Amino acid sequence: MDASLETLEGLSKLDDIGAKADPEFMTSLSRGLTVLQCFAEEQGPLSIARASQLTGLSRGSVRRCLHTLQCLGFAEARGSHFMLLPRVLRLGYAFLSSDALATVAQPLLARAAADLGESCSLGIRDGDEVCYLARAEASRIMSIALRVGSRLPLYCTSMGRVLLAHASPAEQKAYLDRTVLTARTADTVTDPEALLALLRTVREQGYALVDQELEIGLRSIAVPVFGRDRTLLGALNVGAQSVRVSPEQLLDHYLPALQQISVELGLQGVR
Repeated sequence: MDASLETLEGLSKLDDIGAKADPEFMTSLSRGLTVLQCFAEEQGPLSIARASQLTGLSRGSVRRCLHTLQCLGFAEARGSHFMLLPRVLRLGYAFLSSDALATVAQPLLARAAADLGESCSLGIRDGDEVCYLARAEASRIMSIALRVGSRLPLYCTSMGRVLLAHASPAEQKAYLDRTVLTARTADTVTDPEALLALLRTVREQGYALVDQELEIGLRSIAVPVFGRDRTLLGALNVGAQSVRVSPEQLLDHYLPALQQISVELGLQGVR
């Protein structure tokens, strides 16, 4: 597995690199946080063996990390497996409560979701994924199962493509060099050159429309959010089931609403 920042095993392999390059680098903390991230991969009980497999760390190192998390109240042992405890939410809430962009965006997203009848989201780039920073759900029985903190690939999502489109050519190339463009559906764009062409179009037209590339039956449209100095702050999107909303409806009715929120967020001067 490639030792990049985007893999758990890659993170553990960078321990030695970081320790050698920076005398202030704390390897034990790095390993503990890497093990903690395993729970996001599994989304359920985690065994020492599985955590070792995910991170590339020895079972002894993993056991000590999990034991420490247990002693600190972040996890508990259940037989041969470990589960996270509610205390871990403090870490995420601390970030969200201090993030002005999410705070300002939430009521705007709620207003748009009520007006459009579809869920609206704000996302930021975190490594090679888009992370949902704020979200307002539509009041529907059947809705898309995403929440604040959800993470999706950059290459096949509308917000991800907006964020990639505004990266530098060097960043885009580096991303494509280390990323396998897996076909999530029959419509997923998996050719690097075709994706680069799409990203150029996204940047020029100011939005990304993704039609059933992440998941069959799901369409979405996204726009960038810029600060007053034209720094990219994040992306906004609306996602809808394809049986309800056509691509033309996304462009005619949903895109203007997203563009209005984007302008309002930019004028707030957040971040």
